[in-house]
Amino acid sequence: MRASRLDWYIFRQLLVGLVAITLGLVALTWMTQSLRFIQLIIQHGLSPVVFVHLTGLLLPSFFAVILPITLFIIILFVYSRLAADRELTVMRAAGCSDLAIARPALALTVLVMAVCWVLNVWLVPSSLQNFSRYEFEIRNKIAAFLLEPGVFTPIEPHVTVYVQRRTPAGVLQGIMIYDSRDKAAPSTILARSGRLVRGESGPLVVLRDGMRQQLDPKTQRLNTLSFKRDLIDISQGVKTDPAVAPKTSEASMAQLLHPDPTKVGVATRKKWHAEVARRLAGPFAVLAYAMVALFAALGAKFRRFGGLAAPASAVAGVIMLVALNVTVGNLASRDNALIPLIWLVECGPILLIPAGFWAWRRWALRATTPALVGKVV
Repeated sequence: MRASRLDWYIFRQLLVGLVAITLGLVALTWMTQSLRFIQLIIQHGLSPVVFVHLTGLLLPSFFAVILPITLFIIILFVYSRLAADRELTVMRAAGCSDLAIARPALALTVLVMAVCWVLNVWLVPSSLQNFSRYEFEIRNKIAAFLLEPGVFTPIEPHVTVYVQRRTPAGVLQGIMIYDSRDKAAPSTILARSGRLVRGESGPLVVLRDGMRQQLDPKTQRLNTLSFKRDLIDISQGVKTDPAVAPKTSEASMAQLLHPDPTKVGVATRKKWHAEVARRLAGPFAVLAYAMVALFAALGAKFRRFGGLAAPASAVAGVIMLVALNVTVGNLASRDNALIPLIWLVECGPILLIPAGFWAWRRWALRATTPALVGKVV
């Protein structure tokens, strides 16, 4: 069907409002979430480019969460304003049906659904995986290359490194490492010299001509072990070991659909199966939220000074749908037999809301017709 000027008029208002509100909320969320990385950047003198790159990898996940809500808000706002300005009354008087009036909102909803599918299936998992990898590299780069001579540098909560001096060739001299990762038996390593090297999971220290001192927790005796060469792992954060399965939010669709039994346990596989359904069915919630907004705006009675009952009911309905989605998703991740409920909760409102709207309109028409006939007579 060819789009009319009326369709473009409503669609333009919806699109401009959606872009403005989404960008504003994403920017606000980005600012609040990026505060936890400011200390890391300032303390170690990293460039603003690193900060923007690191926090920018979180933006796709923000869009995936915010877009369905902002679409609901803008549809409810635009159509409620059209009703308050009696523009909907004029459109209906000109012969426009409710479906024709709702057509621009439904067209924008289909576009947002397509964007959410791309985000859920590909962009968000990829960006979160890159974010974890980049954060890990930054923290270990700090550990490896910002060891200041004469300063006790905490690499992580359980590892502290002291270096007496660093030669222009990069050789560390006078090294002391306190390692309490094994809480039952913390150790102190002393070495005459050493060098930092990059390992697969982070920085390593190659120590030469040193000794390891460790207190035996049973006998309380100090055990000393001398060595000519030793290798100490001082990496921090979660190791990027290919033998370890990624987090559920970072796993690609291929990994979720075909998990490796040697890397993924039974409990994790259940979460991954539920995650597949959530990613594929999630965008249908966009259409459900849009229909709730349209039902509230097009089905509400006209009030000269506006009314809060319909918008408040729509907001409450969306909150209930969000809470139901979260609850069902958590239950399905524990018991995969409940995965069909994810599809039912996401897609069910798409069928129920139009049926309820049609039944309500028929009831309203029957209720008002006798009164109009009585007035004419």
